[in-house]
Amino acid sequence: MRRKQVLVLVAVVVVLAAAALVAVFLIRSPGGNESASPPPPGARPAGPVLVVKIDNVAEARPATGLGSADVIYVEPVEGGLTRIAAVFTANRPAVIGPVRSARETDLDLLGQYGRPVFAYSGAAPPVVQALHAAPVSDRVVNASPGDTPDAYFRQGGNAPHNLYLHPAALPTSQGTSPEAVLPRGSAPAGGTPATDQTATLGGVAFGFHWDGERWQISMSGTPFTSTESGQLSAATVIVQRVTATTGGLVGASPVARTIGTGQVTVLRDGQAFHGTWSRPSLTAGTSFATDSGALLTAAPGPVWILLAPT
Repeated sequence: MRRKQVLVLVAVVVVLAAAALVAVFLIRSPGGNESASPPPPGARPAGPVLVVKIDNVAEARPATGLGSADVIYVEPVEGGLTRIAAVFTANRPAVIGPVRSARETDLDLLGQYGRPVFAYSGAAPPVVQALHAAPVSDRVVNASPGDTPDAYFRQGGNAPHNLYLHPAALPTSQGTSPEAVLPRGSAPAGGTPATDQTATLGGVAFGFHWDGERWQISMSGTPFTSTESGQLSAATVIVQRVTATTGGLVGASPVARTIGTGQVTVLRDGQAFHGTWSRPSLTAGTSFATDSGALLTAAPGPVWILLAPT
């Protein structure tokens, strides 16, 4: 009798173990429900991430290297001007520039990219101090000319609009991939057909024309180009309306607040979607939802984000 009970117990254990293996297989297989919920923050995909501050005044255009960027942020700066923060992963050009200075806006913006390499020409002393002190220095690899001088060179034009860098000469680090920061997926229902859209940031008008595949980008009525790729385009354009404040580390410089929530317009697949953006914490990525609450993701391909003050 005792032997029979042991055999029954062993059989039960085997059945339960097999059931557990089947459950694991279903969860991990493409046909399971793994994609139904995002991975926890600690498990977000990582890889080499480089963020470069790019000049965007008339004297500096056209830039070089922007055609390889995964994400381009357009930030408001002093005097109604704009500056670019370009995010690169594995596909990096030989040269990027012209490189310009960091802003206080970048301190929060970079937090969602894990520990990226951050290339910039310099910054106001309080911003430089913040970048090189904990906690910011724990989550950013500083790569200014003062940190990595051999990566930089000057070429043509007049200073300060002629500083360029060789990405291959920069240090490396593991950051959070743009696809984790800005999830990709199919468009929800409810978009409005759109062919030409405009957005004003400071005193600059950006135009977006849908050509059937991507949004062709212009600035003040002129094609926005990069020397190595011609006119720039995006699969997704996000006009993220943010609160901009002054009186921070550098009193006269506007600071675009990218943690919190606000209104957003997302352009993708020839459609415009209105909704809200949300970023609950420094290390969290930014999520988007339509006015009806449907998840609003980016399309595969380059993403442009305009941080437009409300």
